[in-house]
Amino acid sequence: MDKLTHINEQGRAKMVDVSAKNSTKRVAVVRGEIKMKPETLERIAAGGIAKGDVLAVAQVAGVMAAKDTARLIPMCHPLFLTSVDIKFDLDREQSLVEIEATVGTTGQTGVEMEALTAASVAALTIYDMCKAVDKDMVIGNIRLMEKAGGKSGHYLRGEREGSNEQE
Repeated sequence: MDKLTHINEQGRAKMVDVSAKNSTKRVAVVRGEIKMKPETLERIAAGGIAKGDVLAVAQVAGVMAAKDTARLIPMCHPLFLTSVDIKFDLDREQSLVEIEATVGTTGQTGVEMEALTAASVAALTIYDMCKAVDKDMVIGNIRLMEKAGGKSGHYLRGEREGSNEQE
């Protein structure tokens, strides 16, 4: 197992020093989902949620969350993000909204946490906007799909979900 890098000599948490790392282009893609009643999904699709355009608000919330990750996750470095994109796929067969967050930067550390935060907050925002009509929604399956850049190289989740295969 790799040595934990966020622990100092006294066994306490620390922010890792990335100053010696090369600056490279870095991208992370994360997917997650929020499962709901079919009627709720149809109301989202039709723009029938009283609070407004659910996916537009969730998209903005996801972008804002990616930019605020260092404030939320104690050991994350504040990053200059060069791109954040949030996409949604309405899956009527499974009655869920799939969320895909893609985050990029050119820097000394990766953007996995920013993409994970973006997808999570987008899902939370969908929940918030729809909770008046569906309190049974379930947020889940938030996972890293792809990461590129940096010393550890390119990671691509395998064809089988959860396989952790690397290229």
